[in-house]
Amino acid sequence: MRGFGFPSFPAGPPFGPGGHGFGHGRGGRGRGRGRRPNVRNAVLALLIERPMHGYEMIQEIDSRTGGGWRPSPGSIYPTLQLLEDEGVIVATDEAGGGRKRFTLTEQGRAEAGEAAQTPPWAEVAEDTINSWHDIRNAGMQAMHALRQVMMTGTDDQRERAAQVLDETRRKLYAILAESQ
Repeated sequence: MRGFGFPSFPAGPPFGPGGHGFGHGRGGRGRGRGRRPNVRNAVLALLIERPMHGYEMIQEIDSRTGGGWRPSPGSIYPTLQLLEDEGVIVATDEAGGGRKRFTLTEQGRAEAGEAAQTPPWAEVAEDTINSWHDIRNAGMQAMHALRQVMMTGTDDQRERAAQVLDETRRKLYAILAESQ
């Protein structure tokens, strides 16, 4: 949204430093505090359930954490390559379409079984996920209210709504600026 006066900043709950294994592209979701979930163990824990494509794994982890952790392709695919190089998984090209489906090897089943005992997505704290959902829901409700003001409000009401949004934006940045 650059060029429209909107700042560029990462979205989502704080799950780990660096950005490896998080987010949607640059910046990503999950920059900040805490320990980063283990992508290797997540892949293995998923593959013990069934063979999957890399993108399916990303979607499945995102779903299992309620959007709290969505590993990036830049963390999933190198992990898959490493596991394949180690002989833990094998890739098959489905119908020559270039899309690889990954399956555990016999060698990989023991490690995957251990990973499945405590899957990394379980490490994502339930209260953090709930907090993320609460904030998202509050934002959605605010957007619905704004839509109503824009559609049915008077010019004065729309101007006052714009002032409220500007004040809210400043307050949100003030929260981020607080020392932690």
